[in-house]
Amino acid sequence: MSDTLHDTRPFAPPAPARRPALGGDGFASPRIAVLIPCYNEEVAIPRVVAAFRAALPQATIYVYDNNSRDGTREAALAAGAVVRTETLQGKGHVVRRMFADIEADAYLLVDGDDTYDASAGPEMVRQLLEDRLDMVTGVRVTDATAAYRKGHRFGNAMLTGMVRQIFGNRITDMLSGYRAFSRRFVKSFPALAEGFETETEFTVHALELMLPVGEVVTAYKERPQGSASKLRTYSDGFRILRTIMLLVQRERPLTFFGVAGLALLLAGLGFFLPVLVEYLRTGLVPRLPTAVLSTGLVLLSFLSFVCGLILDTVTRGRKEAKRIAYLSVPGPAFHPDAL
Repeated sequence: MSDTLHDTRPFAPPAPARRPALGGDGFASPRIAVLIPCYNEEVAIPRVVAAFRAALPQATIYVYDNNSRDGTREAALAAGAVVRTETLQGKGHVVRRMFADIEADAYLLVDGDDTYDASAGPEMVRQLLEDRLDMVTGVRVTDATAAYRKGHRFGNAMLTGMVRQIFGNRITDMLSGYRAFSRRFVKSFPALAEGFETETEFTVHALELMLPVGEVVTAYKERPQGSASKLRTYSDGFRILRTIMLLVQRERPLTFFGVAGLALLLAGLGFFLPVLVEYLRTGLVPRLPTAVLSTGLVLLSFLSFVCGLILDTVTRGRKEAKRIAYLSVPGPAFHPDAL
């Protein structure tokens, strides 16, 4: 006979998620969550938490520690934040966990390095809620060269320009880590990135689904003394560029494979022209390997075009599914005086 004890109480379904209290007119006050991913930010995190508590006193501030080796967790707790842990290393992993765990109506995501201006937070949240937007980006403006080095400015301008050309001209600072999101955006966002390329994913997701977005200009400052940047200019830049290419392949397959097919077609014709000239002149094909190569390149070009057409149909179905997932999340209903 088994020694295992069995619970004989009747099964009770889990309680539904707790919603904010409704006023007499049926409207609720918005729940605001400040999300701060952190890795070795013991020096900066108390200042960040204090600044956002002052700027948004009605918000709950969450700090997610990402395997810090210093006193980040203790410092955040002492500052009054709700502190949780994500063991998978990388900002993308932390963002995915935050979006899954936290229930709110407006989410304000900010880095824990004390470089963003907390006083812009209320305006970002206000614009998000009043204009019923899904994403508001804090566009960085600064005169501090140490905070926003020339290489970073150039890389951001280049990568942002690529995304604007391919996915839509509605953003000016794609790599900003300061964003406000609606609940609809957060709960329908796939969150597939692992590291700093998560900002690129935010932007492309919003542009691809043609979601309403906005921007707020915000000051950007240097890190406090004693803290160190985690951004690796070249390696992270290449990872972001790789992410853009993968997103183009996934979200614009006809463009991606069409360009590849055109390149193969031009290469095939380039190899074939000397063979054709020789054949017309002598009636012979002495460069048989070149003729075979050109034929293969042309066949590959047509195959690439066909793959693009097929995947474009698949992508359209995926986009429709993402749109349905987005619409399945209820829209906001707030009292106008609560915004």
